[in-house]
Amino acid sequence: MRWPSSFTSLSHLPRDSRDTLFLLAVIAWVVLPQVGNLPVWCALATAAVLVWRGWLAWGSRPLPSRWWLAVLLGAALAATLATHKTLLGRDAGVTLIVVLLALKTLELRARRDAFVVFFLGFFTMLSNFFFSQSLLTAVAMLVALLGLLTALVNAHMPNSGLVDHKAPLREAARIAGGMALLGAPIMAVLFVLFPRMAPLWGVPSDAMAGRSGLSASMQVGTMASLALDDSIAMRVRFDGVPPAQRDLYFRGPVLSLFDGREWLPQARDFARPAARDLQVSGPPVGYQVTLEPSNRPWLLALEATPQAPTLPAGVSAVMTTDLQWLASRPTTELLRYQAQSYPQFRYGPPRANLDLQRYVDLPPGFNPRTLQLAADLRRAQPGADTAALVQTVLTRLRTGGYLYTLEPGLYGRDTADEFWFDRKAGFCEHIASSFVVLMRALDIPARVVTGYQGGELNGVDGFWVVRQSDAHAWAEVWSSGQGWTRVDPTGAVSPGRVGSFTRLQAPRGAIANTLANVSPDTARRLRAAWDALNNGWNQWVLNYSQSQQLNLLKNIGFDSPEWEDLGKLLAGLLVLASLGGAAWAQWERRQHDPWLRLLEQARRKMAKTGIAVPPSAAPRQMAALVADRPALRDWLLQMEHLRYAPPNPDRPDKLVALRRAFKRLVWPR
Repeated sequence: MRWPSSFTSLSHLPRDSRDTLFLLAVIAWVVLPQVGNLPVWCALATAAVLVWRGWLAWGSRPLPSRWWLAVLLGAALAATLATHKTLLGRDAGVTLIVVLLALKTLELRARRDAFVVFFLGFFTMLSNFFFSQSLLTAVAMLVALLGLLTALVNAHMPNSGLVDHKAPLREAARIAGGMALLGAPIMAVLFVLFPRMAPLWGVPSDAMAGRSGLSASMQVGTMASLALDDSIAMRVRFDGVPPAQRDLYFRGPVLSLFDGREWLPQARDFARPAARDLQVSGPPVGYQVTLEPSNRPWLLALEATPQAPTLPAGVSAVMTTDLQWLASRPTTELLRYQAQSYPQFRYGPPRANLDLQRYVDLPPGFNPRTLQLAADLRRAQPGADTAALVQTVLTRLRTGGYLYTLEPGLYGRDTADEFWFDRKAGFCEHIASSFVVLMRALDIPARVVTGYQGGELNGVDGFWVVRQSDAHAWAEVWSSGQGWTRVDPTGAVSPGRVGSFTRLQAPRGAIANTLANVSPDTARRLRAAWDALNNGWNQWVLNYSQSQQLNLLKNIGFDSPEWEDLGKLLAGLLVLASLGGAAWAQWERRQHDPWLRLLEQARRKMAKTGIAVPPSAAPRQMAALVADRPALRDWLLQMEHLRYAPPNPDRPDKLVALRRAFKRLVWPR
């Protein structure tokens, strides 16, 4: 096989040049996942510097002077400050560390410079987890870790003793892999037992900036963008038989104030207990939720959840007067909680009172045709109650030619008028908003509820996956004797959206489209398997909390474990591991030469067969004693050749081969 000319040229480069090119490739791999999080100038400058440094290494050209480096460093600091308005914080810090890592490669002259590059490389590798802790990122950073370790080992390998004074990267990679495997048990113990105490455990507080998801307000047209977001909002595992999909309403922000353009929540009143007006009946539904970070305090739960979800230590929850659960702090990392909900419930005052007046308020001057429609409905059905009027409006939605679509066109000032009379098309927010406006025009208290509806069962791990594309808006109307009742007008326009769980599909990528066209079932299975794999990563790694650590201590005999017990157990295990390592090192020092160890085994084996071998006998002398046993004699002569032959990079492999051959030798009994 003939290698391309570039590979041939690479093999003839001096070792320093090859090592530098390998280190630059590893640095590029470390920085690559960050490109989407870095300013454009930083990504371009880093790539340019790495290419420049590679060109210098390829041609063994001199490095730039310190004046050049000072100018570039000043420009990088100024650009970072101009971009982020500070040099502190996550985004500015990562920008600075990446550009410094690239610039440091331009003064890679001495070993201490290499150590600084390695240190910056490891730090940059860890900074990837500030932005993502997904399984994919973890795998990419594991490769980066092995690359950096290989480069570090390679930098410590001597030139002498190897052909052409070039240390093979393969040997360095083997040693680095062995070191990583030896350190893996210690890392596993640290992961399981290292106390997870804030702020030692977690990502920087601004890590969730810009996270998409539900909003605290709703402008007609904004929620449709979530339908194009296929990312996961949460995973749910039910304790028993799950409710039907049409009943999976995960309650989020409740919006009661309408200014004509935007729906907003009312001021929270925690002085009045929300559970006072809540009555539940029927069997409860128990489930566990793993909520993705949203940087919001909302705890999505099925309607209705009278008791606070069971949360990790340090987090509490409170229910608002409109049945929404809020955590004591925003969700900036995966949050797992247990909840129990009652699909059959009644909420709200049974009789009309002054508090309900705010749920019929409409801004003056907006939607005049909708107000006229309400007046016409009242005249057509004099004395009709709330239920009858609701059914009349739902019938209009079913039979009036209304469409459920992601592309209803741009709405103007009077959104309800445009929906009812002009466009007759919209997403769930258009429909819910217009429905509530019409209800209020009919003098019926009504409000908009946002959250998620439905979910998709993953057959691989049994979890229900709720995505951002499942974001939904529905309505609640109040009626005498019934309180607040959920009405989903979207179901009247598109029954499949709620009943059979038909979604408006976001555009797929080229690969996903091709796979879905060739084999839809395979695409679905691959996606389910990948989701299950990510869920396992979330459940067992990312969401391994202090409560699970304490449960582990209970299982091994601690009655009332505290985090101090974790520290004591961890310290004890580390002391035992240190003592074991010291004993191993002592034994290794006595048996430091593998060639001598193998020869000593042969000497002991020969003594057992009655052949007296002097302790200081060389392999050739031992071979003379077994001249009548050709296989053993030849093996001893090969041992001698391996010991005294010129240096060869294949020596470790040949020693392994001789060790195997020794085990195959036939000895007399």
